[in-house]
Amino acid sequence: MKRIVYREWRIPPARFWGILGILASVIGIGTLSFGYMEHQGHWVTGMNNAVVWGLPHVFAVFLVIAASGALNIASIGTVFRKPIYKPLGRLSGLLAVALLMGGLLILVTDLGRPERLIVAITSYNFSSIFAWNIFLYTGFMAIVIAYLWTMADRQGGPFNRPVGILALFWRLALTTGTGSIFGFLVAREAYSAAILGPMFVILSFAYGLAVFLLVLMFAFAEEGRVIGPKILRRLKNLLALFVAGALYFMLIYHLTNLYAAKHDDFESWLLLHGGIYTFAFWVGSILIGGLLPLWILYHPEKGKNCNWVAAAAALVIVGGLSTMYVVIIGSQAYPMPLFPGQTILESGFGDGVGGRAASYWPSIPELLLGLGGVAVGLLITAVGVRVLQFLPESLADDVVPVDEETLGEAAFAKPA
Repeated sequence: MKRIVYREWRIPPARFWGILGILASVIGIGTLSFGYMEHQGHWVTGMNNAVVWGLPHVFAVFLVIAASGALNIASIGTVFRKPIYKPLGRLSGLLAVALLMGGLLILVTDLGRPERLIVAITSYNFSSIFAWNIFLYTGFMAIVIAYLWTMADRQGGPFNRPVGILALFWRLALTTGTGSIFGFLVAREAYSAAILGPMFVILSFAYGLAVFLLVLMFAFAEEGRVIGPKILRRLKNLLALFVAGALYFMLIYHLTNLYAAKHDDFESWLLLHGGIYTFAFWVGSILIGGLLPLWILYHPEKGKNCNWVAAAAALVIVGGLSTMYVVIIGSQAYPMPLFPGQTILESGFGDGVGGRAASYWPSIPELLLGLGGVAVGLLITAVGVRVLQFLPESLADDVVPVDEETLGEAAFAKPA
């Protein structure tokens, strides 16, 4: 076995407090934006009677499904017994909890009357997928915290795999439930598709791993730690696989809609004549979020470079936000066919809008509120990494034991 060399890894205090100050400032601005929209009313946003879920929902849903996907690394190491991923399990769990908290905070503040949340968590209509999601979100957070305990405490070691299996199935249910929010909405022509549930699962894998990679690379770079080619190769190949899977599900979703004649008008509008939504789909989702990252990750030279892999992960995140923008906002903007085959007079109440797509343009407060939720997740992650031992000592190839079965313990071992 190769000798393991240790050193004290610690980001300089001035740098750490500077990062926290920036994140806290973004959170403060997001809080002010929430207060402004809450006081003035939602008329100050770009939302209207047709588009009732705006840009904050794009950020919120992205963070929620990315939280589920971020836990994928821990699941691979524990449930599927891949020890090389075990040192990354703690950061994976921390990031999952942090992203979920950021996403849920956006939802609570964007919907208005956040003090009424107590009603949502005490009164349930189990015929609604929203009621089930209350249990899925809170349960996910509790299970992941227990999962982190089994990783950090030797007494929890025997429970590590059982809790990991529970977390795996729970997060699959959570992401399926999030996708089903849209899949069960029969009134919107773009929704009402069973494939949205599993599609959100594979999207979560890609987005969560992309966020995880960027956080891991940034943290290691700031503290002078090394990511070896071995683990980098595995992570980037995994990301490429998830991105390809996401493209496949998006292809099947649109091919299914094209096969059904009743969806021809919607598909024609979205793919060809949808303006900003067509641009966001082809350029944001397909090109930036899919084809370019795949080209980088499978390139024989660029795929071995940390900076290029980080760029690919960033492109996946941008593409993910574009995908959520198209799925959430574009599907609302398309007019509702209340009377198929009939001419509907123009109205401002979302009942057809004269056959034209509804207008929506995000406002600055909406953007700042969404960024505030992102900053909450990153702040929790930064504090967690600083206060507790969520990062392995090193991921360099020269300190990784030859026997990968011992890697999980060795990466977190302290010098004698």
